[in-house]
Formats: sequence, C-alpha cells, structure tokens
Amino acid sequence: MTVWDELVGQDRVAAQLTSAARDADAYVTAIDAGEEPRLAGSSMTHAWLFTGPPGSGRATAARAFAAALQCLSPDRALGGAPGCGFCDGCHTSLVGTHADVEVLRTDLLTIGVKETRELVRRAQLSPAGGRWQVIVMEDADRLTEGAGNVLLKAVEEPAPRTVWLLCAPSTEDVLPTIRSRCRTLSLRTPPVAAVADVLMRRDGVAPEIAHAAAQATQGHIDRARRLATDERARERRAAVLRIPERVSDLGGALRAAQELVDAAADDAKQLAGERDEKETEELRAALGAAEGKRLPRGTAGVMKDLEDRQKRRATRTQRDTLDLALTELTGFYRDVLARQLGTAVALAGGESAAAVERVAAASTPEHTLRRMEAILACRTALDRNVSPLLAVEAMTVALR
Repeated sequence: MTVWDELVGQDRVAAQLTSAARDADAYVTAIDAGEEPRLAGSSMTHAWLFTGPPGSGRATAARAFAAALQCLSPDRALGGAPGCGFCDGCHTSLVGTHADVEVLRTDLLTIGVKETRELVRRAQLSPAGGRWQVIVMEDADRLTEGAGNVLLKAVEEPAPRTVWLLCAPSTEDVLPTIRSRCRTLSLRTPPVAAVADVLMRRDGVAPEIAHAAAQATQGHIDRARRLATDERARERRAAVLRIPERVSDLGGALRAAQELVDAAADDAKQLAGERDEKETEELRAALGAAEGKRLPRGTAGVMKDLEDRQKRRATRTQRDTLDLALTELTGFYRDVLARQLGTAVALAGGESAAAVERVAAASTPEHTLRRMEAILACRTALDRNVSPLLAVEAMTVALR
C-alpha cells in the first residue's frame, strides 16, 4: 500500500509526483546534513495546480503528494520512493492530523479574503516537525478576486520550505497571474473499469452494481460510490432520467421543474440538518449557554454568523444537487444524439436505454442539440444567481 493507491487511473500523474517527492526529499536531506540544497533543475517546485474534470481525483492527488512530501520511511535512504503509506508522516497527512499539512476545503459558494489571509499567514511559518509546510486548497476556483490577489503575493514569494497545492477544474478557473506561477498537472477522467474495480475492492460492492454505477457516472469516483451504496441516490437519478418523457406539455414541464427543485432542497436539508444542529449546540456550549436558556450578553452576533454560514452552505448544497441532475440530463441527451447519429457508444443511462430509443425516434439531432443548449443555459443562469425554480422552469419548457 502506498499513498498513491487512492488515485485511480492516474499513473502518469503519480509517477511525476513521485519524482518530485524524491527531489524534495533530497533537498531536505541536504539541509539536515548541512549541505547546500538545490531545487533548480529538479522535478520539485513550490506551487502546483491540479486540474481535471469532476471526479478525476484532483484533491486526492494533492493530499497524496502532501503525504509523500512528509514521508519518513527509512526505505528512502535505500533508494525507495517517498509515500510509503505506513509511516507516521504519511498516515497523519492522509487522515488530516499532520501539524504541517493544512487542507482548506469549502462547503460555501466562495473562499473569501479572511480565510485566505489565514492560510498565507500559516504558509510563512517554518515546518513545526515535518519536512515541509504544505497548504492544500481543494477549491481554488472558488476564490473571490480579492482572495486571489491575497494568495498571489504568497505564491510569488513563498517561504523556503512551503509548498502550495491548488485544485481547480481547469486552468481558466484560476487567476492568470496565479497559474503562471504554478506547475500544472492535468488529470483525466478515470476509466470506467478502474472505477468499478475500486468499488468492488475497497467498498465491497457487487460486480454488477459496481459496473453499472461506474458506467452511469462515466468515471466520477465519488458519484459512482454514492450511486452504488445509496438507494436514495439511485431513486433520485431514475426520477431525473424520466424528465425527458414528462415534458411533452407545459403542465408537465412545470411540474417536473418544481419536483426537481424540491428534491434538491430536500437533499440539501437532509445533508445539512444533522450537521447544523451539532454545530449550533457546540457553539452554544462554547459560549456558556445552558440548555434551553438564552445566550449570554454580547454573543448573539457570533450565533448570527453561524446561521448565515449554514444558509450559504445549504445554498451551495442545493446548487450542487441541481448541477448533478443537469449532468445526468446532459448524459441522457448525449446518448439520444449518439443513437440519432448512429454512433456505437456505451450508454451512460443503462436502465434508461428504452427511453433513449423512444426520444431518439421521436426527434431529430437538431432538436437534441437545442435541448442540450437549454441545459447549459440553465447551468449558466444558476451560476449567475438566478432563482433555481425560474432557471429550471425555463429549461424544462425548452426541453419540450
């Protein structure tokens, strides 16, 4: 077992990061031995940008690299590659308890200036006990413009043993001034067979369910795992794939839109409910509020900040759920278009094959392309903060 085992279908990226970790290890070893360290001309650099489509494993690659940089395995002295997966440095980095590995992930819509300044302050510190100070930002595409400008200064003038690992869907999602100072690694969508193998080997999923989930999600590891292990997720997906045959009239289109938005809201409420309640109780206890009693004087503002954060998180969760539904719809119409053009491709829909055949026979490729454009327009509207119901209603009406 190594730190790269969780990185599915990315052998080229793993090899490049292993080489960089080996050079980074040589750099630190030279410092510890009182020699002159050099990074010039090596595979290692102080800032990395991991890009790739959703589900490709950007954050997984960044965390694995962080662990390899902190690896303490004695095999390194014998020519072994850093990233054994067993030593204290690897283990604590992977589980999130290493003192010199900071991971920033957000469940909100953006990453603001305040959070970024805290990271930059942390990045200026020397490693407390590890070999490198590693900052992993899993959602670099969510940086506000102000936060991006704060980060730029730190990436331009990094501390000697600080490494920035940024993750984003594409280079276009990061400020040009930041990406120009990073070494970019592009991850690909994992092969369906590799994802199915992981589900069977690691999660104990039955082979037929694993292959169906991997095919349906087209290699998206997290979505495939959820689809394979959560019956409600399979039911929601089936409901989304029925929409194309429910929008033949205006009434059906509006009902389908309402149900889709309501399902996303319910999903967000379910995912956030327990977490919100736990956070609220923990904060009340920290503020010294007895159960059933009012908050101490002067602490209402702190509780209001938490409530605002929870509302923003619920908005993000609802949008993510809607985005997943739109992805499923796009896959359905892609299969329809493939059938209409006579292309022999594997159906992502699987169980919806009959519906794909019916829709393909009842329309033309031009109609299908317009429907896919309507889905794209809906996603764009949601990104611009249009009311979810209005955006989805416009889409389902266009799908007629």
